[in-house]
Amino acid sequence: MFPDAGATKAVLIGTSTYTFLEDLPAVSNNLNSLADLLTGPTSWNLNRDDCHVLSEPTNAIAVMDTLRDAADAARDTLLVYYAGHGLVTPEGELYLGLPQSRQQRVETGLQYSWLRGALLEGRAERTVVILDCCYAGLALGTMGPSDLAAQADVEGTYLLAAASETRQALAPPGEPHTAFTGELLTILTTGIAGGPEQLDLDNVFLQLRKSLSAKGHPVPQGRERNSNGQLALGWNPAFSRAPVSVSHRAGSADLRAWPDPAAIRSVEGFINALGQVRVTSGLTHSAISHRSGGQISTGTISTLLNRKDLPRTWQTTSVYLTACGLPDERLSDWQLRWHQLRSDHPTTAAPDSEEQRPRSQDTRTATAWGRALRQLTRRRLRD
Repeated sequence: MFPDAGATKAVLIGTSTYTFLEDLPAVSNNLNSLADLLTGPTSWNLNRDDCHVLSEPTNAIAVMDTLRDAADAARDTLLVYYAGHGLVTPEGELYLGLPQSRQQRVETGLQYSWLRGALLEGRAERTVVILDCCYAGLALGTMGPSDLAAQADVEGTYLLAAASETRQALAPPGEPHTAFTGELLTILTTGIAGGPEQLDLDNVFLQLRKSLSAKGHPVPQGRERNSNGQLALGWNPAFSRAPVSVSHRAGSADLRAWPDPAAIRSVEGFINALGQVRVTSGLTHSAISHRSGGQISTGTISTLLNRKDLPRTWQTTSVYLTACGLPDERLSDWQLRWHQLRSDHPTTAAPDSEEQRPRSQDTRTATAWGRALRQLTRRRLRD
């Protein structure tokens, strides 16, 4: 399942230039590439304003202010990513390197315990923490002289660490990205052959371990809380869907990974999920228009998927979902979510193009019209 883009935030933190430590030039590319991915249509499709990039932060206060604001605003998912030097105190606790950081001088960096505290105070239902740094495994509490397990014990968190507490993460010379983030980006942009339609955290983690181990790189570590492993980071470009069979058209179970309207919490998330329906259907705008029997044009579909507010009537959305092949039994769930969002977010926007058409006195009710459309769509599929 994908998070609601309108209720999700990301904070990407990275330090590539250091005064007292070795520079890591690839970190800058990590931040830019990951931000482009998270704001793109193949991943979470976040608004740029909801994806905060903190490159070369001068001090921990600047980082914590941004992190706390994001944790307070996110209602669905909060993603926190750090790339740079991971450092260890004499007591064995992890802190994250900043430009002026020094070895065993925790006051010069960002203590992981501070980050953890901000997440505990946040209101997001799910949290994803990705640490691409040396000794990131300390955040998992797998080793160390002190009880480090509590450091990562954040309810609802999925934590990915580039290296165990005894291994250093790699930044191969001349490579555009660090080894861990580079592999993560490769998985999300090229996909997993034979993998699921949606690249959830569990599958991404397993593929990271497999591919990095095969290359002789440090093997990433992970910890999951509250089944967050099912959260999707992106669509699988390598996914291959078998053609729809005649028996499927006749009403056999639809096993495709349709977006779940129950996970939608905002208007932006609703519109984004409509776009995910089209991706899941595998249909073009023209094909959807054709399957609707001409009830909606390609222009109307494009407007529906790019608008910033909810459609004022349910009719256009219903036609679109039905033409995409959404199972009949799921349609009522979408309509319920539309009604709830309409109540929470009333709009004065101009009507949809279909709403501007004159209607005769004997216009059918929405329910009867929907049944007729579904019958027409099924006839077209059989032809």
